[in-house]
Amino acid sequence: MAGPRDREKLELAGMPAWPLVAAILFLAASLTPSLIPRDWAVQGVLSGVLAAAGYGLGRLLLAVWRGLGLTALPRRPARMILGLALTAVLAALALALWRQGIWQDDVRLRMGMPPAEEARLLRILALAFAVFAVLAGAGLLVQRAFDLARRRLVRVMPAGAANVLGLVAVTAMVVVLTRDGLIDRLMAVADESYETAQKLFDPERPAPADPGRTGGAESLVSWGALGKPGRDWVEGGVDAARITEFTGRPALRPIRVYVGRAEEDDPQIRAELALAELIRQGGFERSVLVIASPTGTGWLDPGSFDALEMMHGGDTASVAVQYSYLQSPLALIFETRAGLDQAAAVIQTVHAYWRDLPPDRRPRLYIHGLSLGAWSSMYGINGFRMVSDPPDGAFWAGPPFPSEMWRRAVANRDAGSPQSLPVLDEGETVRFVSHYGGLDRAYAPWRHLRVIFLQYSTDPIVFFDPAALWRAPDWMTEPRAPDISPAFRFIPLVTQVQLAMDMVIALSVPGGHGHSYYLADYVRPWAAITQPPDWGEAESRRLIGFCAAEVQQGCAGP
Repeated sequence: MAGPRDREKLELAGMPAWPLVAAILFLAASLTPSLIPRDWAVQGVLSGVLAAAGYGLGRLLLAVWRGLGLTALPRRPARMILGLALTAVLAALALALWRQGIWQDDVRLRMGMPPAEEARLLRILALAFAVFAVLAGAGLLVQRAFDLARRRLVRVMPAGAANVLGLVAVTAMVVVLTRDGLIDRLMAVADESYETAQKLFDPERPAPADPGRTGGAESLVSWGALGKPGRDWVEGGVDAARITEFTGRPALRPIRVYVGRAEEDDPQIRAELALAELIRQGGFERSVLVIASPTGTGWLDPGSFDALEMMHGGDTASVAVQYSYLQSPLALIFETRAGLDQAAAVIQTVHAYWRDLPPDRRPRLYIHGLSLGAWSSMYGINGFRMVSDPPDGAFWAGPPFPSEMWRRAVANRDAGSPQSLPVLDEGETVRFVSHYGGLDRAYAPWRHLRVIFLQYSTDPIVFFDPAALWRAPDWMTEPRAPDISPAFRFIPLVTQVQLAMDMVIALSVPGGHGHSYYLADYVRPWAAITQPPDWGEAESRRLIGFCAAEVQQGCAGP
């Protein structure tokens, strides 16, 4: 057996060798494609994060190996194996560096985007190294803190107990300084900043001249408290003249009711105010009533509502209440209850009033939401309260992966049905749609309640899977949609981080891909759910063509 002198700590550039090999391997894997194309800055950050993750994992495994007292290899075999491993990972890195531009261009071209910029490779590597250095330095500080805690504790307790207690103490310290300390403060500042921005950076504009509109002279809702998202939505929709231009028939002015977060602190009071304003404007006298839940900032996609209002000749009413100022990803993580509580309050308050109206004298009721609004409005539907008199349908676009109702529907899909575009119970109640179709399939006849999920095949906010840390999601093993690169391969841990980064940049792609939902894909689902009179596929195509100049956002016109 080899003695202690025949063994040594293997290092490269002053760092433990095997963790560095893992870092190079993860760096190479980070360059492979995923759902969303990445520019050089995003790729540099992702590569640095994954290289640091590989290095940290290597250090952890090395520590476990030594902690278990496993026999170390003699010097010569260890150096030989290290040399072979280093050669292999450097070859993999060279291949990935050569192919990364080709991979990214393949994804971009599938989404109708121009090829990636030239001379991006050096910038990627420089930024990746900087990110790696920062994260590795932070890891070293945590390691030093653990060593310090362990040395102090070992004076008063056995070494094993000191190791465990030291690890717990350092972990708690990191959590307090981040999740419960630094991050909470940053989120509070961000929330206040968004609130201020909605007041200061929104161009000053007078309240609506029509006293009957939301924020007008007779409105129960304050114009000043609407914020920019509310003002944009209330004023920016299609008017009766625009609708008449399309239909050739006299049209009504669509009713849009919005209550801003600044109006009241209590979500139930905001919901009751929204109901009162809806009643005042005559929302329950329209043919179609939509309860909508906005995204985190309070934004509502104009394309969705414009499409609905156009096809129904303006005979619609929509109501929404803001619950946050944060961007949806931040609101999803740090203000989870705010969206859920507000959606539940609005849906249950409006539904209770609607339910008590004579069935032949009330509008058809629909629930709608995009992204975080879809998740919160699904939660807001209380099945026990609505089972005797349910709404007529629901239309949810880009449902985030934690959405329980969506998850159950996908999990119970018909045998042989793909996760990317499932079929549930032959489409009797629930149907799934993507940018590439879904409503044209052979389904069983609709039942009374009609539900549609619109989900893009490249939307990471929909298809992120926590289990992708160790196994490939179902949608990666199925036949792929045209906008998913065949070079996208599952790599444990790496794919998870890539999908997390994809969520951050999911809006950076053209409409019809990623998380960029738009009018052209709202038209057919709304038509299928609400059944506008004298409407068919020809009318859907004509509406999309009529709004072609504004199809990315809405159909309000210049």
